[in-house]
Amino acid sequence: MNWLGKIISAGVAALVAAVPAYAAGKFAPPEGCNVYVTVQMKSCQVSQHYRCAGDPPGDQWAVYLDSDGPYYMNRIDSETRWVESYSLISGERDELVSESDPASFTTLLATGRDDYDFMTESDMAEVVRYTGYDQLPGDKVEIDGVELERTRFDLTARDMDGATLWRRSGQQLIHRDWRIFFADREVFESPEGERTDVDDTPVTFAFPGQAGYLETKPQFGCDMMMTEVRP
Repeated sequence: MNWLGKIISAGVAALVAAVPAYAAGKFAPPEGCNVYVTVQMKSCQVSQHYRCAGDPPGDQWAVYLDSDGPYYMNRIDSETRWVESYSLISGERDELVSESDPASFTTLLATGRDDYDFMTESDMAEVVRYTGYDQLPGDKVEIDGVELERTRFDLTARDMDGATLWRRSGQQLIHRDWRIFFADREVFESPEGERTDVDDTPVTFAFPGQAGYLETKPQFGCDMMMTEVRP
């Protein structure tokens, strides 16, 4: 069963109209949506970032693909608040349900720091609380001709009993005009304290009309990923 079939079988057929497709090996966004950039990242991933005419102003979507195809899709608003996300493997959906301190991209740009505290709930009734901060130390970065700024962040996910599910900390990248975060180098920590270094830094940005735009095949780090999983 392909990934779209899995979503349908999971009982979320209402999502079908919003799910992107492929056309001759290229990414095809839903009707009424336009991809503004395709990003190739390290660790064998590529992402498609698009906006849709029917969404609230400032909202945008991203779909992430690895060597096996699309696996994750999310929507954020103009303040980079997590609105909703989907696993394109299981079909599970998570949505924002409450905020005691909403994430604010505007606050981050204006003051150099933004703290947040919010909760999401999945359609499997799993509630997760996220607390953390983003900070701008003033480091500017240029990748493939695109000017970005590096952030420092710390994010912890907890269940409703307060038990830590995981913690992420390290660096991310932002684009002020696009009002978006990109991954950089970070550390993922499990509840048992096991730490894993992660590097999903962007390598190339492809815009409409450029080579690599709408490309669905990851280009960087895939050989390394195969080496890591080989027995």
